[in-house]
Amino acid sequence: MKIRVFTVLALSIIAAGAMPVAALQQPAAKSLYDRLGGLYPIAALVDDFIDRVFVNATLNANPNIYKARKEERKAGLKTQVSTLVCSVTGGPCKYIGLDMKAAHRDFHITEKEWQALMIDFRASLAKFKVPMAEQKELIDIVENTKAEMVTASVPKK
Repeated sequence: MKIRVFTVLALSIIAAGAMPVAALQQPAAKSLYDRLGGLYPIAALVDDFIDRVFVNATLNANPNIYKARKEERKAGLKTQVSTLVCSVTGGPCKYIGLDMKAAHRDFHITEKEWQALMIDFRASLAKFKVPMAEQKELIDIVENTKAEMVTASVPKK
């Protein structure tokens, strides 16, 4: 009897040792990219967002932003932003554009303009019914770029 218990115990230990380590660990949490549904839903969200900011009166009142609107092709910007979002949310894309500070250096963005941008971003998130947890993560990612993008103060009257 003792030999059987020992044999069963020994076989159990050996079998457990033969299991891959991954099988013993908790399953990996899905990336934000995966929870958003991948590149196509991200691209749809970015498409809507860029359409909003291109017609945003507060943003277009800034002559530096307005000038860039004429020079920048909207489709290219949508591609760059979609790639960036894909990359920073854990997706397979590789963003090769400028960093946020360099990309927005000449725009002299104010706090008021930043807030207008965030209103448009939240509207796009709502339109696509992005779950609140994922909205928060995306907003946190965008908010982390604020110091690199908001470089001007509102002129005093």
